[in-house]
Amino acid sequence: MGTRRHLLTRSGLIAAAFGAAASLGLITSKKADADAVSDLGFRPDTGPGTATSDYNILNFALNLEYLEAEFYQRAVTGAGLSPADTSGIGTTGTVTGGSPVLFTTPAIQQYAAEIASDELAHVRFLRAALGPFAVAEPTIDLFTSFTTAAVAAGLIPPGATFNPFANETNFLLGSYIFEDVGVTAYHGAASLIQNKTYLDAAAGILAIEAYHAATVRTLLLQMGQAPATTAISALRAAASGAADDQGVTLGGVANISLGDGNAIAYSRSTAQVLNVVYLGGASGGFGFFPAGLNGAIA
Repeated sequence: MGTRRHLLTRSGLIAAAFGAAASLGLITSKKADADAVSDLGFRPDTGPGTATSDYNILNFALNLEYLEAEFYQRAVTGAGLSPADTSGIGTTGTVTGGSPVLFTTPAIQQYAAEIASDELAHVRFLRAALGPFAVAEPTIDLFTSFTTAAVAAGLIPPGATFNPFANETNFLLGSYIFEDVGVTAYHGAASLIQNKTYLDAAAGILAIEAYHAATVRTLLLQMGQAPATTAISALRAAASGAADDQGVTLGGVANISLGDGNAIAYSRSTAQVLNVVYLGGASGGFGFFPAGLNGAIA
């Protein structure tokens, strides 16, 4: 752990990410701040079992799955989710950015297509589980958000643009931003889910997200992108305010399984996940969710 901390500190990104770590306090969804509870209409006697808390948790996960599904669907097919997969409670947003990636490696194209299919399935599964309580897809930015993150991580200089759909390498680096965050988000939510059926489903989704993350991490290591992953991981750690991230190498050797000293995957609280996907809040244009998430943020 000490070696890992030294590496992140040496990168200079923990203190510098997003301008200053002090600006990365809890940033709640702008939607949730004002009227999410009234929008959702949750009551203790609404829906099956412990609907109030569990439904909020699943809707938080659904927001993140919308983001991943839109990213992969557009990269693989050039088209986003259909209206049937995005309607629900709250304001249905728009998606900016995204285009087919010109894959040159057949295996990577197949991996991308499989992940795109999985993420679409996750969206549909969560929407079915939530039923009439499912939130709509929020506004998603797949254009300026990546540039903001790349500049903050030091991958590109200010004024340059990072397009994750430009080529295979950029696509995998964009994927890298999402997949590890998804794993930590599901792990962080696990102890909060009361309904065992929902918990079992969430554990299954976490496992698939971990498969995705390991595939992306392995490919980036093979492509010589370890320094870029270290920079992105340092940025995410700074955003979450914890030692909860690592690049694809550690101490000069492969580091595919992202976890602590007990080989347990890291977990993030809702606040920590928001700080990462909002890219520091207003200063980063609220990152991938410019209008905030839909639903009550527990």
